[in-house]
Amino acid sequence: MDNLLEYKCPCCGGAIAFDSTIQKLKCPFCDTEFEPETLKAYDDDLKKDGEDSIEWDKPGEQWYGSDDENMRMFVCNSCGGEIVADSNMAASSCPFCGNPIVVMGNVAGFLKPELIIPFKLDKNAAKAALNRHLSGKRLLPKEFKDQNHIDEIKGMYVPFWLFDADADANIRFRATRVRTWSDRSYNYTETSYYSVTREGTIGFDAVPVDGSRRIDDTLMESIEPYDLSQAVDFQTAYLAGYFADKYDVGADESVTRANDRIKRSTEGAFASTVQNYTTVTTEASTVNVANGRTRYALYPVWFLNTTYKNKRYIFAMNGQTGKFVGDLPMDKGAFWRWFALLFGIGTAAAMIISLIIHYFL
Repeated sequence: MDNLLEYKCPCCGGAIAFDSTIQKLKCPFCDTEFEPETLKAYDDDLKKDGEDSIEWDKPGEQWYGSDDENMRMFVCNSCGGEIVADSNMAASSCPFCGNPIVVMGNVAGFLKPELIIPFKLDKNAAKAALNRHLSGKRLLPKEFKDQNHIDEIKGMYVPFWLFDADADANIRFRATRVRTWSDRSYNYTETSYYSVTREGTIGFDAVPVDGSRRIDDTLMESIEPYDLSQAVDFQTAYLAGYFADKYDVGADESVTRANDRIKRSTEGAFASTVQNYTTVTTEASTVNVANGRTRYALYPVWFLNTTYKNKRYIFAMNGQTGKFVGDLPMDKGAFWRWFALLFGIGTAAAMIISLIIHYFL
Protein backbone atom coordinates (compact mmCIF):
# COMPACT_ATOMS: atom_id res chain seq x y z
CA MET A 1 0.00 0.00 0.00
CA ASP A 2 1.31 3.45 -0.94
CA ASN A 3 1.71 6.01 1.82
CA LEU A 4 0.07 9.41 1.40
CA LEU A 5 2.32 12.41 1.94
CA GLU A 6 0.79 15.47 3.57
CA TYR A 7 2.65 18.63 4.49
CA LYS A 8 1.58 20.45 7.63
CA CYS A 9 1.84 24.21 8.06
CA PRO A 10 4.56 24.96 10.66
CA CYS A 11 2.55 28.01 11.77
CA CYS A 12 -0.97 26.68 12.34
CA GLY A 13 -0.73 22.93 11.64
CA GLY A 14 -3.12 23.00 8.69
CA ALA A 15 -2.60 20.94 5.53
CA ILE A 16 -0.83 22.95 2.81
CA ALA A 17 -0.63 22.53 -0.95
CA PHE A 18 1.27 23.93 -3.90
CA ASP A 19 -0.30 27.08 -5.37
CA SER A 20 0.54 27.22 -9.07
CA THR A 21 -0.37 30.91 -9.39
CA ILE A 22 2.37 32.02 -7.03
CA GLN A 23 4.65 28.99 -7.50
CA LYS A 24 4.80 28.45 -3.77
CA LEU A 25 3.19 26.26 -1.17
CA LYS A 26 0.40 28.09 0.63
CA CYS A 27 -1.66 27.37 3.74
CA PRO A 28 -5.39 27.93 3.07
CA PHE A 29 -6.01 28.56 6.78
CA CYS A 30 -3.47 31.25 7.73
CA ASP A 31 -2.34 32.26 4.19
CA THR A 32 1.33 31.69 5.01
CA GLU A 33 3.45 31.08 1.91
CA PHE A 34 6.50 28.82 1.69
CA GLU A 35 9.25 28.28 -0.84
CA PRO A 36 9.46 24.58 -1.76
CA GLU A 37 13.13 24.46 -0.71
CA THR A 38 12.25 25.90 2.71
CA LEU A 39 9.55 23.31 3.32
CA LYS A 40 11.84 20.50 2.16
CA ALA A 41 14.41 21.57 4.77
CA TYR A 42 11.68 21.66 7.38
CA ASP A 43 10.55 18.17 6.35
CA ASP A 44 14.13 16.90 6.67
CA ASP A 45 14.20 18.26 10.24
CA LEU A 46 10.96 16.43 11.03
CA LYS A 47 12.52 13.15 9.91
CA LYS A 48 15.24 13.60 12.53
CA ASP A 49 12.66 13.48 15.33
CA GLY A 50 12.78 10.18 17.17
CA GLU A 51 12.39 8.35 20.43
CA ASP A 52 14.66 9.08 23.37
CA SER A 53 17.32 6.45 23.99
CA ILE A 54 18.54 6.29 27.58
CA GLU A 55 20.35 3.44 29.33
CA TRP A 56 22.20 3.28 32.66
CA ASP A 57 24.67 0.96 34.31
CA LYS A 58 24.20 -0.76 37.68
CA PRO A 59 25.66 1.03 40.73
CA GLY A 60 27.70 0.05 43.75
CA GLU A 61 28.42 -3.02 45.80
CA GLN A 62 26.63 -4.62 48.70
CA TRP A 63 27.38 -4.01 52.37
CA TYR A 64 29.32 -6.96 53.78
CA GLY A 65 31.98 -7.75 56.34
CA SER A 66 33.47 -5.45 58.96
CA ASP A 67 31.78 -2.36 57.59
CA ASP A 68 28.40 -3.44 58.94
CA GLU A 69 29.45 -4.71 62.35
CA ASN A 70 28.65 -1.45 64.14
CA MET A 71 25.66 -0.53 62.01
CA ARG A 72 22.04 -1.21 63.00
CA MET A 73 18.68 -1.02 61.27
CA PHE A 74 15.93 0.89 63.09
CA VAL A 75 12.40 0.09 61.97
CA CYS A 76 9.28 2.11 62.75
CA ASN A 77 6.32 -0.06 63.65
CA SER A 78 3.91 2.73 62.66
CA CYS A 79 5.01 3.89 59.20
CA GLY A 80 7.46 1.13 58.28
CA GLY A 81 10.39 3.52 57.92
CA GLU A 82 13.82 1.88 57.91
CA ILE A 83 16.73 3.99 59.14
CA VAL A 84 20.41 3.06 59.25
CA ALA A 85 22.51 4.34 62.17
CA ASP A 86 25.55 3.40 64.18
CA SER A 87 25.08 1.13 67.19
CA ASN A 88 25.54 4.03 69.62
CA MET A 89 22.62 6.04 68.24
CA ALA A 90 19.96 6.69 70.87
CA ALA A 91 17.08 6.02 68.50
CA SER A 92 14.02 7.13 70.42
CA SER A 93 11.62 8.22 67.68
CA CYS A 94 11.03 7.97 63.95
CA PRO A 95 12.11 11.08 62.01
CA PHE A 96 9.23 10.52 59.59
CA CYS A 97 6.19 10.14 61.84
CA GLY A 98 7.57 10.80 65.34
CA ASN A 99 6.57 7.42 66.79
CA PRO A 100 8.95 5.12 68.71
CA ILE A 101 11.24 2.89 66.65
CA VAL A 102 12.97 -0.40 67.42
CA VAL A 103 16.36 -1.89 66.55
CA MET A 104 16.23 -4.74 64.01
CA GLY A 105 19.83 -5.94 63.61
CA ASN A 106 22.65 -5.07 61.21
CA VAL A 107 22.63 -3.89 57.60
CA ALA A 108 24.51 -6.74 55.90
CA GLY A 109 23.38 -7.30 52.30
CA PHE A 110 22.21 -3.76 51.60
CA LEU A 111 23.88 -1.66 48.92
CA LYS A 112 26.79 0.28 50.37
CA PRO A 113 27.02 4.00 49.48
CA GLU A 114 29.95 5.05 47.32
CA LEU A 115 30.03 8.69 48.44
CA ILE A 116 28.90 10.78 51.38
CA ILE A 117 28.79 14.54 51.94
CA PRO A 118 29.46 15.04 55.66
CA PHE A 119 27.32 17.42 57.69
CA LYS A 120 28.81 20.92 57.75
CA LEU A 121 26.10 22.55 59.89
CA ASP A 122 24.90 21.50 63.32
CA LYS A 123 21.54 21.39 65.11
CA ASN A 124 21.87 24.99 66.36
CA ALA A 125 22.29 26.20 62.77
CA ALA A 126 19.07 24.39 61.83
CA LYS A 127 17.18 26.06 64.70
CA ALA A 128 18.53 29.48 63.69
CA ALA A 129 17.50 28.83 60.08
CA LEU A 130 13.94 28.07 61.22
CA ASN A 131 13.78 31.38 63.11
CA ARG A 132 14.99 33.23 60.00
CA HIS A 133 12.41 31.35 57.94
CA LEU A 134 9.63 32.60 60.25
CA SER A 135 10.93 36.17 60.43
CA GLY A 136 9.20 38.82 58.35
CA LYS A 137 6.24 36.63 57.32
CA ARG A 138 3.36 39.10 57.65
CA LEU A 139 0.66 36.51 56.98
CA LEU A 140 2.03 34.02 59.50
CA PRO A 141 -0.35 33.54 62.48
CA LYS A 142 1.02 35.37 65.52
CA GLU A 143 0.35 32.44 67.84
CA PHE A 144 2.40 30.18 65.51
CA LYS A 145 5.42 32.39 66.19
CA ASP A 146 4.67 32.83 69.89
CA GLN A 147 3.75 29.23 70.67
CA ASN A 148 5.93 27.55 68.09
CA HIS A 149 8.12 24.77 69.41
CA ILE A 150 10.15 22.14 67.64
CA ASP A 151 8.74 18.67 68.22
CA GLU A 152 11.65 16.87 66.57
CA ILE A 153 14.92 17.85 64.96
CA LYS A 154 16.88 15.08 63.30
CA GLY A 155 20.08 15.03 61.30
CA MET A 156 19.71 12.44 58.56
CA TYR A 157 21.71 11.27 55.60
CA VAL A 158 19.22 10.94 52.75
CA PRO A 159 19.90 8.33 50.03
CA PHE A 160 20.38 9.72 46.54
CA TRP A 161 21.07 8.11 43.20
CA LEU A 162 23.50 10.23 41.18
CA PHE A 163 23.32 10.01 37.40
CA ASP A 164 26.23 10.98 35.14
CA ALA A 165 25.66 11.03 31.39
CA ASP A 166 26.25 12.72 28.06
CA ALA A 167 23.02 13.81 26.37
CA ASP A 168 23.07 13.95 22.56
CA ALA A 169 20.06 16.04 21.58
CA ASN A 170 18.19 17.18 18.49
CA ILE A 171 15.60 19.79 19.44
CA ARG A 172 13.29 21.82 17.22
CA PHE A 173 11.79 25.03 18.54
CA ARG A 174 8.82 27.01 17.32
CA ALA A 175 9.68 30.71 17.54
CA THR A 176 7.85 33.92 16.72
CA ARG A 177 8.65 37.56 16.18
CA VAL A 178 5.84 40.05 16.73
CA ARG A 179 5.83 43.53 15.21
CA THR A 180 3.17 46.16 15.91
CA TRP A 181 2.49 49.55 14.37
CA SER A 182 -0.38 51.97 13.87
CA ASP A 183 -1.72 54.53 11.45
CA ARG A 184 -4.58 56.98 11.83
CA SER A 185 -7.20 54.30 11.29
CA TYR A 186 -5.88 50.97 12.55
CA ASN A 187 -3.51 49.18 14.88
CA TYR A 188 -1.55 46.40 13.18
CA THR A 189 0.14 43.27 14.52
CA GLU A 190 2.38 41.08 12.37
CA THR A 191 3.51 37.69 13.69
CA SER A 192 6.29 35.83 11.89
CA TYR A 193 6.84 32.14 12.63
CA TYR A 194 10.19 30.34 12.58
CA SER A 195 11.39 26.79 12.96
CA VAL A 196 14.71 26.75 14.82
CA THR A 197 16.80 23.60 15.22
CA ARG A 198 19.55 22.94 17.72
CA GLU A 199 21.79 19.86 17.80
CA GLY A 200 24.60 19.04 20.15
CA THR A 201 25.88 17.19 23.19
CA ILE A 202 25.76 18.32 26.80
CA GLY A 203 27.32 16.55 29.78
CA PHE A 204 25.64 15.98 33.14
CA ASP A 205 27.41 15.14 36.39
CA ALA A 206 25.68 13.81 39.50
CA VAL A 207 22.04 14.54 38.66
CA PRO A 208 20.46 13.68 42.05
CA VAL A 209 17.28 11.67 42.57
CA ASP A 210 15.92 11.03 46.08
CA GLY A 211 15.94 7.30 46.83
CA SER A 212 13.36 7.35 49.65
CA ARG A 213 9.59 7.06 49.17
CA ARG A 214 8.90 8.60 52.57
CA ILE A 215 10.68 11.85 51.75
CA ASP A 216 9.02 14.24 49.33
CA ASP A 217 11.05 14.54 46.10
CA THR A 218 10.05 18.17 45.64
CA LEU A 219 11.21 19.00 49.16
CA MET A 220 14.61 17.45 48.47
CA GLU A 221 14.99 19.20 45.12
CA SER A 222 14.10 22.50 46.81
CA ILE A 223 17.19 22.39 49.04
CA GLU A 224 19.57 21.70 46.14
CA PRO A 225 22.26 22.20 45.07
CA TYR A 226 24.92 20.27 46.94
CA ASP A 227 28.62 20.75 46.30
CA LEU A 228 29.77 17.29 45.27
CA SER A 229 33.41 18.41 45.31
CA GLN A 230 33.18 18.12 49.12
CA ALA A 231 32.00 14.50 48.96
CA VAL A 232 34.30 11.80 50.32
CA ASP A 233 34.45 8.04 50.03
CA PHE A 234 31.87 6.52 52.32
CA GLN A 235 32.93 5.45 55.81
CA THR A 236 30.55 4.37 58.54
CA ALA A 237 32.29 6.77 60.95
CA TYR A 238 30.46 9.68 59.29
CA LEU A 239 27.13 8.25 60.44
CA ALA A 240 28.01 8.51 64.14
CA GLY A 241 25.34 10.63 65.83
CA TYR A 242 23.09 10.75 62.76
CA PHE A 243 20.46 8.66 61.04
CA ALA A 244 20.77 7.43 57.47
CA ASP A 245 17.57 6.63 55.63
CA LYS A 246 17.70 3.33 53.76
CA TYR A 247 16.83 3.61 50.08
CA ASP A 248 13.58 1.91 49.10
CA VAL A 249 13.50 3.28 45.56
CA GLY A 250 16.10 1.45 43.51
CA ALA A 251 18.30 2.93 40.82
CA ASP A 252 16.16 1.36 38.09
CA GLU A 253 13.03 3.00 39.49
CA SER A 254 14.80 6.37 39.76
CA VAL A 255 15.82 6.41 36.09
CA THR A 256 12.48 7.87 34.98
CA ARG A 257 12.89 10.95 37.20
CA ALA A 258 16.55 11.30 36.23
CA ASN A 259 15.66 11.12 32.54
CA ASP A 260 13.00 13.77 33.01
CA ARG A 261 15.43 16.11 34.79
CA ILE A 262 18.11 15.57 32.13
CA LYS A 263 15.64 16.09 29.29
CA ARG A 264 14.19 19.29 30.81
CA SER A 265 17.65 20.65 31.57
CA THR A 266 18.86 19.87 28.05
CA GLU A 267 15.86 21.58 26.47
CA GLY A 268 16.34 24.59 28.74
CA ALA A 269 20.05 24.86 27.95
CA PHE A 270 19.45 24.63 24.21
CA ALA A 271 16.49 27.02 24.36
CA SER A 272 18.72 29.64 26.00
CA THR A 273 20.71 29.77 22.74
CA VAL A 274 17.60 30.69 20.70
CA GLN A 275 17.57 34.45 21.14
CA ASN A 276 16.05 37.61 19.63
CA TYR A 277 12.59 36.07 19.29
CA THR A 278 9.35 37.13 20.98
CA THR A 279 8.40 33.58 22.02
CA VAL A 280 10.22 30.24 21.94
CA THR A 281 8.54 26.88 22.62
CA THR A 282 9.82 23.34 22.23
CA GLU A 283 8.13 21.62 19.29
CA ALA A 284 10.02 18.33 19.16
CA SER A 285 12.83 16.88 21.22
CA THR A 286 14.95 13.76 20.90
CA VAL A 287 17.50 13.00 23.62
CA ASN A 288 19.90 10.07 23.45
CA VAL A 289 22.02 9.38 26.52
CA ALA A 290 25.45 7.76 26.31
CA ASN A 291 28.12 6.91 28.86
CA GLY A 292 25.45 6.66 31.57
CA ARG A 293 26.73 5.91 35.07
CA THR A 294 24.82 5.59 38.35
CA ARG A 295 26.26 6.10 41.83
CA TYR A 296 24.77 5.75 45.30
CA ALA A 297 25.44 8.57 47.76
CA LEU A 298 24.23 9.99 51.07
CA TYR A 299 23.47 13.72 51.40
CA PRO A 300 23.06 15.54 54.75
CA VAL A 301 19.64 16.97 55.67
CA TRP A 302 18.26 18.43 58.89
CA PHE A 303 14.54 17.71 59.38
CA LEU A 304 12.50 19.84 61.78
CA ASN A 305 8.93 18.99 62.77
CA THR A 306 6.55 21.36 64.51
CA THR A 307 2.84 21.19 65.28
CA TYR A 308 0.21 23.92 65.00
CA LYS A 309 -3.53 23.35 65.51
CA ASN A 310 -3.04 19.60 65.31
CA LYS A 311 -1.31 19.86 61.93
CA ARG A 312 2.28 18.77 61.48
CA TYR A 313 4.66 21.00 59.54
CA ILE A 314 7.92 19.58 58.18
CA PHE A 315 10.95 21.72 57.35
CA ALA A 316 14.21 20.66 55.74
CA MET A 317 17.64 22.25 55.68
CA ASN A 318 20.57 21.36 53.47
CA GLY A 319 23.15 20.13 56.00
CA GLN A 320 25.98 21.38 53.80
CA THR A 321 24.85 24.81 52.56
CA GLY A 322 22.09 25.80 55.03
CA LYS A 323 19.39 26.27 52.38
CA PHE A 324 16.08 26.02 54.26
CA VAL A 325 12.56 25.25 52.99
CA GLY A 326 9.17 24.38 54.44
CA ASP A 327 5.48 25.28 54.24
CA LEU A 328 3.91 27.65 56.77
CA PRO A 329 0.32 28.26 57.91
CA MET A 330 -1.44 31.44 56.80
CA ASP A 331 -3.53 33.80 58.90
CA LYS A 332 -6.61 34.20 56.70
CA GLY A 333 -7.80 37.20 58.71
CA ALA A 334 -4.48 38.97 58.12
CA PHE A 335 -4.68 38.09 54.42
CA TRP A 336 -8.07 39.74 53.97
CA ARG A 337 -6.99 42.78 55.98
CA TRP A 338 -3.97 43.24 53.74
CA PHE A 339 -6.12 42.66 50.66
CA ALA A 340 -8.61 45.30 51.78
CA LEU A 341 -5.79 47.72 52.55
CA LEU A 342 -4.10 47.23 49.19
CA PHE A 343 -7.44 47.39 47.38
CA GLY A 344 -8.27 50.63 49.18
CA ILE A 345 -4.87 52.12 48.31
CA GLY A 346 -5.27 51.04 44.69
CA THR A 347 -8.77 52.52 44.48
CA ALA A 348 -7.61 55.79 46.04
CA ALA A 349 -4.66 55.97 43.64
CA ALA A 350 -6.97 55.38 40.66
CA MET A 351 -9.29 58.15 41.84
CA ILE A 352 -6.37 60.58 42.28
CA ILE A 353 -5.05 59.77 38.80
CA SER A 354 -8.53 60.25 37.36
CA LEU A 355 -8.87 63.67 39.05
CA ILE A 356 -5.45 64.76 37.81
CA ILE A 357 -6.27 63.73 34.25
CA HIS A 358 -9.65 65.46 34.44
CA TYR A 359 -8.09 68.61 35.88
CA PHE A 360 -5.27 68.97 33.37
CA LEU A 361 -7.09 67.67 30.30
